[in-house]
Amino acid sequence: MALKRDQLPDDVETLKSLVIGREELIEKLVAEISRLRRWRFGRSSERTDTMLAQLQLLLEGLQAAAQPHAPQTEESIPPQDSKEPPGNHGRSKRSHKKRGELPAHLPRETIVHAPHSCTCPDCGAKMRMLGEDVSEQLDFVPGYFKVLRHVRPKLSCGNCSRVIQLPAPVRPIERGLPTPALMAHVMVSKYADHTPLYRLQAQFRRSSGIELDRSLLADWVGEGSALIDPLVDAVGRYVRAGDKIHGDDTPVPVLDPGRGTTKTGRLWVYVRDDRPAGSTDPPAVWYRYSPNRKGEHPAAHLKNFRGILQADGYSGFGQLYKTERIVEAACVAHARRKFYDIYKQDASPIAIEAIKRIRALYAIERQFRGQQPEQRRIARQQLAAPLLEDLHAWLTHILHAVSMKSTLAEAIQYSLNRWTALTRYRDDGRIEIDNNTAERAIRLVVLGRKNYLFAGSDAGGERAANIYSLIGTCLLNDIEPYRYLRDLLERIPEHPINRIEDLLPWNLKAKTQEPQRLAA
Repeated sequence: MALKRDQLPDDVETLKSLVIGREELIEKLVAEISRLRRWRFGRSSERTDTMLAQLQLLLEGLQAAAQPHAPQTEESIPPQDSKEPPGNHGRSKRSHKKRGELPAHLPRETIVHAPHSCTCPDCGAKMRMLGEDVSEQLDFVPGYFKVLRHVRPKLSCGNCSRVIQLPAPVRPIERGLPTPALMAHVMVSKYADHTPLYRLQAQFRRSSGIELDRSLLADWVGEGSALIDPLVDAVGRYVRAGDKIHGDDTPVPVLDPGRGTTKTGRLWVYVRDDRPAGSTDPPAVWYRYSPNRKGEHPAAHLKNFRGILQADGYSGFGQLYKTERIVEAACVAHARRKFYDIYKQDASPIAIEAIKRIRALYAIERQFRGQQPEQRRIARQQLAAPLLEDLHAWLTHILHAVSMKSTLAEAIQYSLNRWTALTRYRDDGRIEIDNNTAERAIRLVVLGRKNYLFAGSDAGGERAANIYSLIGTCLLNDIEPYRYLRDLLERIPEHPINRIEDLLPWNLKAKTQEPQRLAA
């Protein structure tokens, strides 16, 4: 608000102070506008605050798994350019046919589950055909559908009336329609390829003339998430068994029933990846969902963890660091972004100098990436320690030379206030210079933001976290997610719960590849 002439102070020093204060305020506002423009229009590699970019996360993948009779979600809303009449929501009359009546034009493959012998096991007489039971499953081979006809002949003994028939094959969903291959395709399309279910429904209709309602596809996703829940718990135990974890979180818009709007949930990510420190242990990522960002959630997720947590400066992690079992490691990349914002605003020579000094630290890291922790510790103490000491002295000197209300002072204070955590990597070769490992894992969720509007429920968020955990872990280990989920869904219904670790991505990959190695 502008001051009137009669409101201006007579004291020159007071007037100068007032002008300086207004100039600092203008500087901050200009910087904020500049940051907002870069967040909205800048290149993704140059955006400096991923938190705001992640606020645009449109996660349709969560809402499809919402509970039955939940409030209307995005998946029940047709696209804006839909030509269908209101209230129909794209449902075809064909979707109301009896579930067993699969289209006759689909190719069919008959699988006969017959006993190995036609001899009666009781009296040894030859058995005759008594009848057979026939059931159908809908299978998917990338590019087309086919129907698997499971035929189970019944054999009866004319001498002693003994009847033999093999049991029906186990399905991922009890008495369900989809095969493991089809369920895996839907889950991967939704969470790895970011394809909303209404688009997947249209693809199926267009390519094969089969109508699969979106609510049915959503039910399959929910059933698949429940089926893999014990395995996701095993992933979480594996991640927390390491001595270092990368942590981060991203906002998720969630439908708020009764209010006609959305609330902000959180998707938390925890990554175990020690390959940069020369480890051969397989990497893994564990996602968790919470309805808010309270610090009690990471405290619950990591209540059994003891080691190093590398994360950003979020205050919610603070209570974890107050215990002796978790050590804080901060992120140099976050400190650098503060100076990058200032550089993009006015090309400040001080910001440029700070960026150059930090760049020199990264150059040292590239030389020793992949070496053992002790080698990295020695190299850092020899090469990086002097640069870090000079940087600290330089930042302290600059802080006394600039206005304490300026954005430059805020950037310097951000680094100095976290200096111990920022430089902890210097004395521990297990720690990375930044938390980019967790931010890369968050990207799996963020990539779908243009396709999704909101999560339909908190339960949908939890289910999505399960599926993201397995898909993200597959990607970290260079395992194709579709093949893994297909093999997993074939095995897990009958797999012993006390051996669930056998189905972790790297273990199942080795098991399924073993026959190929023997054949070769």
